[in-house]
Amino acid sequence: MGSTMFATVPFSCNFHQSKPPSQILQKGVPAVGGEKENRSPILNRRSVLLSGVSLVSSAGLGLQSECLAAVKQGLLAGRIPGLSEPDEQGWRTYRRPDEKSGGHGVGWSPIIPYAFSVPQDWEEVPVSIADLGGTEIDLRFKSSKEGRLFVIVAPVQRFSDVIGDDATIEMVGPPEKVISAFGPEVIGENVEGKVMNMSVAEHNGRTYYQFELEPPHVLITATAAGNRLYLFSVTGNGLQWKRHYSDLKRIADSFRVV
Repeated sequence: MGSTMFATVPFSCNFHQSKPPSQILQKGVPAVGGEKENRSPILNRRSVLLSGVSLVSSAGLGLQSECLAAVKQGLLAGRIPGLSEPDEQGWRTYRRPDEKSGGHGVGWSPIIPYAFSVPQDWEEVPVSIADLGGTEIDLRFKSSKEGRLFVIVAPVQRFSDVIGDDATIEMVGPPEKVISAFGPEVIGENVEGKVMNMSVAEHNGRTYYQFELEPPHVLITATAAGNRLYLFSVTGNGLQWKRHYSDLKRIADSFRVV
């Protein structure tokens, strides 16, 4: 599976360039923790300590605080690369990093990681809450040459209050029910008359429903794990579909919840 890497903070964070407190504090104000206590008629020991801490925090630790916040935001709220190196065929495997944030609702358990394979020119793109699927879109990828994909991860109890924390796609329903109920969340319209092919596959004891819709040209893989439903959508425009269907189908078939 793909190796988990760390996000790159968009500015330099050097934690060793800060000046020592003695160089940061104003003249006449001792460094916190110094051996000598230089009392003044204006500043007593308490005010000196408070002033020193304030000055050190704002001047000496400002960069560190900014960097730590950025690193935290970059690792947890942003995108964390999860792609492996290309194999001999030029394909890479993406595995959702364990460190990636995303709860999709208060009280929901962490998202069980998923994986899929893409040609090496595919890349992750930002997710917007304005996208079709809203905040339940967990990931987007695209290739200017071949098409695009996204993953919806939704709480199962949004659709059924009788399914617990060990859901299977069979509990959600048969393939016909699943595509009728959740297909519109993928393509934004009723799927009646658009389902060209429908199949069921099993991998490592987990069942996956696979659908092909035309038009629009969409391949959907659906499964369930934990207390969540996973919808993996791969699509392309007419020309991309015609020229790169085999790659798009391979991508859709590669989806696994791990």
